[in-house]
Amino acid sequence: MRILHTSDWHLGKSLENFSRIEEQEKFLEDFVQMVEENNVDLVIIAGDIYDSSNPPARAEMLFYTTLKKLSNGERVILVIAGNHDNPERLSAASPLAYEHGVILLGTPKSIAPKGDFGKFKILDSGEGFLEIEIKGEKAVIIALPYPSEKRLNEIFTSELEEEKRQKSYSERVGEIFNDLSKKYRNDTINIAVSHIFVAGGEESGSERPIQLGGSFTVEIRHLPQKAQYIALGHLHKPQRISSTLPAYYSGSPLQYSKSEMNHSKCAYLVDLKVGEPALVKEIYFKNYKPIEVFRCNGIEEALEICNEYRDKDIWAYFEIKTESPLPSSKIKEMKSILPDIVEIKPILPEDEMEIEDYEIDDKSVKELFEEFYLKENKVPPTEEVLELFMSIVKEEDEEDETSEA
Repeated sequence: MRILHTSDWHLGKSLENFSRIEEQEKFLEDFVQMVEENNVDLVIIAGDIYDSSNPPARAEMLFYTTLKKLSNGERVILVIAGNHDNPERLSAASPLAYEHGVILLGTPKSIAPKGDFGKFKILDSGEGFLEIEIKGEKAVIIALPYPSEKRLNEIFTSELEEEKRQKSYSERVGEIFNDLSKKYRNDTINIAVSHIFVAGGEESGSERPIQLGGSFTVEIRHLPQKAQYIALGHLHKPQRISSTLPAYYSGSPLQYSKSEMNHSKCAYLVDLKVGEPALVKEIYFKNYKPIEVFRCNGIEEALEICNEYRDKDIWAYFEIKTESPLPSSKIKEMKSILPDIVEIKPILPEDEMEIEDYEIDDKSVKELFEEFYLKENKVPPTEEVLELFMSIVKEEDEEDETSEA
């Protein structure tokens, strides 16, 4: 069985109020072609289809049009909800979708209907799992859409300390995976798909946190150990998050913030056979409209860069060193030359002096962090943020002491 794993499309997402829908349309046209060219049997979309629980109509139309093209009566599409998606809204089209080869799962307790759906069969199903048959091949799939407290219909008491809450959530998810893994068989292809934050995963900066402070983080040891491939969604950087488990984040298809400007985006093409390790290959996407950050010594240099890039389709950020506030006429001129300037940030002498002259000798790590956080975010850090930061510092210190010993 050949699958193509993707996630985090975030249809309807903007970049500082600049719409990305045209880029998303180009991506999805290429994605459909990619699926066709590689003879994919099963497409897995691991959550965050939309960027909000109430997506714009154009984004929904784009999604359903793409699903129709992808299935084309020839293959199966499995979609689960992410933390940005409204699970009920996402799965509302299920009565029509199944007939077109599309399985939509909104919550951790979703049950896919059994039956013959033309090009595929659902032989067995229950809360969080299904066994499908595609072209004579059988696969058991554990599906855990974004497992929030509400969606799990369980309460992780607020009275627990952070460490205990973390343990409670991760272990509960581990129990779910462990129970569902009992459905795996030696004569089936065994897959897992979920939208979660796994400890050790590398964030890119454009993800909206699932839960502040890490309470909703899942440890690697609590992932399904017997799965041949684990398709994950939530983190926007493509990555394998375990050297021992075949657990992969496919990442987002587009660069959704300037922190991602150096990331290559891809989907994972996975070949699976009963009882054998997965063969995983990256298939890279085009960068339809690159994000560029320009650091300039003065407004005139910024204008030169605008002229240099005037015929290129880019999102531009400018950081301009200046002795005085930037003239509005010059800013207007920059934007007339290069229309998609996302941000123009003046760097005044006092901004640089703050960094150069800042005395840290008499300040504690906690005080330094509080001042830095206030400067960057214009509000003081909460107690949760402070506790999280200090726990990280403590862990680093303990690791240093261990390595020295």
